[in-house]
Amino acid sequence: MTARIINGTKIAKQIREELKAEIAELKEKYNLIPGLATILVGDDPASHIYVGQKQKTSLALGIYSERHDLPAETSEEELLALIDQLNKDKNIHGILVQLPVPSHISEARVIYAINPRKDVDGLHPMNVGKLTIGEPDFLPSTPYGIQQLLIRSGINIEGAEVVIIGRSNLVGKPIANILLQNKEGANAIVTVCHTRVRDIAAHTRRADILIVAAGTPKAITADMVKEGVVVIDVGTNQIGTTKSGKAILCGDVDFDSVKEKAAAITPVPGGVGPMTIAMLMMNTVKAAKLSARLI
Repeated sequence: MTARIINGTKIAKQIREELKAEIAELKEKYNLIPGLATILVGDDPASHIYVGQKQKTSLALGIYSERHDLPAETSEEELLALIDQLNKDKNIHGILVQLPVPSHISEARVIYAINPRKDVDGLHPMNVGKLTIGEPDFLPSTPYGIQQLLIRSGINIEGAEVVIIGRSNLVGKPIANILLQNKEGANAIVTVCHTRVRDIAAHTRRADILIVAAGTPKAITADMVKEGVVVIDVGTNQIGTTKSGKAILCGDVDFDSVKEKAAAITPVPGGVGPMTIAMLMMNTVKAAKLSARLI
């Protein structure tokens, strides 16, 4: 068996096309233009790339975009003041602070400062709580993207044994909460594995759907999965460079060996990554509609 490739780039493009039509309709019918503000503190090269991609996608879809790049020495008070200003700005429906922030700034205080109705990353405790009880305004972008990859690829989630590797607040915990809800596109039996699990392979071999966000290159190998598993690889790890200086990337799954046993698998790159930005745009559109009481 050679796995079907779950093409996140293609699915994200479909979602962007749907959003572009919806945004045009909002502008025409209601004179409503969704607005997204991104904040970047410091000079981390990867963060600059991520923020640039988000801004580029926003503009391509017709979303009003503001980018606030702040020096690394920006104080916590200055950052919180900017967030407060954006909270009050009626043209801004979504606020995204690119994480991580410099060590002298409290990440928790930054997240708490964002108006939950503009928290399109879904990280505010109010949005985390609403997700837990099954009444979310916004699903965190990467977990939301994982769910959409499964749904749009025709993968049956209901009743499936889902094993998640990693318990982070960004991926592991929220995707577990999303998939165990009593809702369409969920109703899974969910196991979350982490660094204290004694025998991870004993769990991964049971999985019908395996979601890996371990942060370790090629941590999941073919002997750790069963025939016919669906594998979602969230990891992106640089393991070298080409002669021309281009980064060589791999996921948390040993793709070459696991694809010979899996029914379907996401590649790295081109799997989960493109979905994250698409779902952020979807959340921004939803935030705009909530603010206008259209939903």
